[in-house]
Amino acid sequence: AVAWVLHAVALPWKLLAATVPPAPYWNGKVCFAVALLYIGVVTAIVGDLAALVGCALGMPELIVGITLVALGTSLPDTFASRRAAIDDPDADACIGNITGSNSVNVYLGLGLPWLGGALYWQSMGATPDWAERYPTMVLQHPYGAFVVPAGDLGFSVTVYVSIALCVFIVLGLRRQLYGAELGGPSFP
Repeated sequence: AVAWVLHAVALPWKLLAATVPPAPYWNGKVCFAVALLYIGVVTAIVGDLAALVGCALGMPELIVGITLVALGTSLPDTFASRRAAIDDPDADACIGNITGSNSVNVYLGLGLPWLGGALYWQSMGATPDWAERYPTMVLQHPYGAFVVPAGDLGFSVTVYVSIALCVFIVLGLRRQLYGAELGGPSFP
């Protein structure tokens, strides 16, 4: 009975995944483009559902985004990294998975929406709503622009890149000096 319930829950996702073209077509470019499109659609749906859950629970959108959405996007990567650390003798795949998924989350997760916003506002121009919302920007950008208020993003990305580099340096030194691997013996 549990298998049928799981099958029913997974069936829409299985059907959606069945529409992704095989990787050998056009050297994987079509598969990548379709998968990226599906990720964008699912991300939009998850964002809307998270906003609805936050509204129903009376939580601010920032808190919902930091907790629920971040947990939902990072949890599968955590399990994949754990499996890689267990199965791989030196756990290089684990570190690569963690670093790669976080980099994609930071750079594509912020870069693509900003690109979309910039293209949207470039095509829309300065609307009355935009001029009312950003009165100081009207003089600098009379035809409209995508405005991102200043915040801590530059600092956060710098901290992430610095820590990631430190981790790679420590892992490399462990390998060179002691022959030690992540998940393996700490000393020879």
